[in-house]
Parts: sequence; structure tokens; C-alpha cells
Amino acid sequence: MAHCIVDTAESILDREIPVLDKGFVRLVDYMGGDERVVQSARVSYGEGTKTYREDAALIDYLLRNNHTSPFEQVVLTFHVKLPIFVARQWIRHRTARLNEISGRYSVLKDDFYIPASEDLAGQSAGNKQGRSDSTMESTEAEKIRTILETAQKNAYSDYSTLLEAGLARELARINLPLSLYTEWYWQIDLHNLFHFLKLRLDSHAQKEIRLYAEVLFDIAKKVAPRCCSSFREHILEGVRFSQKEFAELRRRLENQQPEKTKQENIEKTEDTLSGKELERFEEKLRKGRQI
Repeated sequence: MAHCIVDTAESILDREIPVLDKGFVRLVDYMGGDERVVQSARVSYGEGTKTYREDAALIDYLLRNNHTSPFEQVVLTFHVKLPIFVARQWIRHRTARLNEISGRYSVLKDDFYIPASEDLAGQSAGNKQGRSDSTMESTEAEKIRTILETAQKNAYSDYSTLLEAGLARELARINLPLSLYTEWYWQIDLHNLFHFLKLRLDSHAQKEIRLYAEVLFDIAKKVAPRCCSSFREHILEGVRFSQKEFAELRRRLENQQPEKTKQENIEKTEDTLSGKELERFEEKLRKGRQI
């Protein structure tokens, strides 16, 4: 099969899609699309392209059964501008190739992220690594934004002063805050992008990186729409039950049966959920009802 040209992907090449206050994502290049996935999966049979319906069914089959290698045939390259604290979360996904702007070679730009007032919230009582759902009052939020902005301006002013004094760029940068924007080229195959999106589109992920993940997913849908549709159906909006959770689900379904059968099944059930396990199970059921 010759080089894949996807018209919807071509239409957005090099277009900056804004994220946060000063960030962006743009699709620099791509290799392959839906057709590349199905052709790769069928290579051992030597068969040509099938109908749209058959291709979609094959993609569904591959995703449902964790046949991941055909999705690795599709590769996307992104240019991303993002705050350093988002980059540090992002870099935990070690299945991509990237090249980041260097503060040793370049004078860094005076670009910092300041959260919008509606994104400022206190520490969550139940989540040790996240913010609460209730936002701060407008007066308090503006005070915090002012503190952040003042600290950023002072840090960059000191950075500029150190550069003017002749200090090496690699040393002058060390007091700059995590809110500073950085840029990189990030290249990843579709299989590993789906893994990234599964984690970073989750409601438990920090909002700032979720916003980037949403844009990445929108771009991926331009490159491989059928693959992305199947990913949403079977992975992103699907749920996985543990052994205990499945036993609890079966117990609840059996409780809807006639009284005699219900009593027999209750007596047979040994696995029960409580505490955090029950909370996680209920959350999965709520997710299922929202789809």
C-alpha cells in the first residue's frame, strides 16, 4: 500500500490549536491512518482493502482483543507549547520520541501560565494529589492570581539580570518556576497515544493536562477516525471490573430474579465490597450510566 494521504489530517497540518492561556498543539506530520492499520493487520493474508464496514469491524476486533501492533503503524508528530509542570507529568509516558527546547542554548521566553479564576480551588480532602471541586471566591482568586503573576515577573526579571551580568544560560535559568512555558516536538504511534489518552482524559487527571489530551484526541480523530471511534467505544468509555467487582455486579443482577432464586444466589456469594472498593465500583457504574 502506498503512502497514506488523509484529507482531514492534511487540512489541519501546521495549524496551532490553542490550549490554556498561551499554549498550543499543532500536528506537524503523520504517517498512516485507518487504512494503514487494516492493511497491516491483513498483511499475512495478502488481501486488499475491504469495505468500510469490514474495515471498521476489523479495527473493533483488534482493539477488543488487544492486538496492538497494527496501531503502531500509525505515527503522529506534534509541536506542543505547554507549562513545565504539565510537561513533567507528560514525560512520565516514556513511549514517545521528543526533543525539547533547551535553556542551555536559547534564552527562554517570558511566557508563564496563570490559571483562570474559575480553575483555582483548595486541596481536595479525599484526593491527596488533586484540587477540590469547589472553586475559590472571586476576591480570593484574584489575590492568588496577582501573587502568581508578581512572582513570575520577579523571577523572569532576575533571570534577565543574570544573563546581562554574563552568567551562563544553563545557570541563569535555574530559579525559573514550573509555570514557565516550554516547547517540544513529540512523536508517538497510535497505540501508545491511545494509552496516553486513556490516562490523561480520565476525570482524575489534572485539568491542565486533560485539556491538552482533548486537543490531541481531536487531532487523532482527523488522522484515524475509525480507530478513534473504536477506542472511545471499547476503551475510553468502557470499564473494567476486578474479580470482586464482577461478583458484586453478578449479585446485583441476580437480586432482580424471583425470590427463591435470589435467596439461593445470595447464599452462594462470598465476595463483598466495602469502603474504598465499593466507592470505586459505584463510580464505574455511574460512568457506565453517563455514556
